[in-house]
Amino acid sequence: MFAKKTVVTALLLGLAGMSSGMFAGAVHADPLTVYGKINVSAQSSDKGEGRFSELKSNSSRFGLKGDYALEDGLTLIYQLEWEVDPSDEANEKNIKARDQFIGLKGEFGTIKAGRNDTALKLGQGKMDLFNDYEADIKTLWRGENRMSNSIAYITPKFAGFSLMVSHIMEDSAKGKDGQSVALMYGDENLKDSVLFATVAMDNDVNGYDSSRVMVQGKVAKLKIGGGLHQQEVMAGGKKEDGYLANLAYPVGKFELKAQYQTLEDHDGYSFGTDYKLGKDTKLFAWYSSFDFYNKADSDFLAIGLEHKF
Repeated sequence: MFAKKTVVTALLLGLAGMSSGMFAGAVHADPLTVYGKINVSAQSSDKGEGRFSELKSNSSRFGLKGDYALEDGLTLIYQLEWEVDPSDEANEKNIKARDQFIGLKGEFGTIKAGRNDTALKLGQGKMDLFNDYEADIKTLWRGENRMSNSIAYITPKFAGFSLMVSHIMEDSAKGKDGQSVALMYGDENLKDSVLFATVAMDNDVNGYDSSRVMVQGKVAKLKIGGGLHQQEVMAGGKKEDGYLANLAYPVGKFELKAQYQTLEDHDGYSFGTDYKLGKDTKLFAWYSSFDFYNKADSDFLAIGLEHKF
C-alpha cells in the first residue's frame, strides 16, 4: 500500500565455463522486499476529561514480502507485517501482528491464507482520507477488521471489475464462521480510472453484520468521495446507519483535505493538510472533532511527520 524498496532480489547459481547441466533446475529467483512506514504526531487531545499533550504513533509498521515463481504459471506470495510504536511502549506490547499470510497467484486470481484484512475493509481502497489517525472511519463504523484464521480470494479484473471474498473459520467447536464480500470497480489510486467504487458486506464478522457502498472520483485535480454504511450487532442489536463525505485537493506540494462522517446520532469532522518533503516523506497537520451524543465529546489537534521505506 505504500512505497517499497527491494533489498534482496535473487540468488544466482551457475559459473561461467562450468557444465550447464551441473546446476540444471537449480536456478531460482526469490525476491525479498523490506517495507514500512514511521508516522508519529505530536497531539493536543481532549477525550472529554480535559486536554493533554501526547506523542502518538499512527500505525507505524514494518514488514517482509515477496514472491517466488513456480511451475504452470503459478506464483507463491507471502507477507509478514507488524505494527510498532516508536513513541510509547518499550516491551512486548510494542509489536503487534498485522497482515501475515502465504498464498498463490495465477490466471485464476489470488488466494491467501493467514491473517488478512477482510474484503469489506479492503474495499474502501484509499477513500478514508484520515486513515490511521483519530478520525479513521473505524472510530464510528464497525467493519475495519483484520481477521486470523481467514482465507481470502481475489478474482482477476474483468472490464474494470474485481471480486474479493473472505472466509473466517470458526477456530473452535463453539465458534462461528464468517464471510466478507466486496465487488470493486476501477483503480483505488485514481490513476488508471477516474472512478473507484465498491459494494461490500460482512456476515457475522467480529460480532457484526455490516454493509457499505463507497465511491470516489476525480474531477480535474479535485477528489470527491462518499459512502453509505449500515451495521447491526448479531446478538439482537438494532441497525445503525451512517454516511461519509470527503474532499481532497492538491495545491503545489500541499494536499488539502476534509472529511465528515456520521453514525446515527454520532458524527465527526476533520480538516487537514499534507506537505510533501520528498517522494516518500511528508509533514502533516490535522484537526478532528467528534460528537458522540451519549458520552463525552472529543477533539484532537496534531502535527506530525511520516516516512515510508
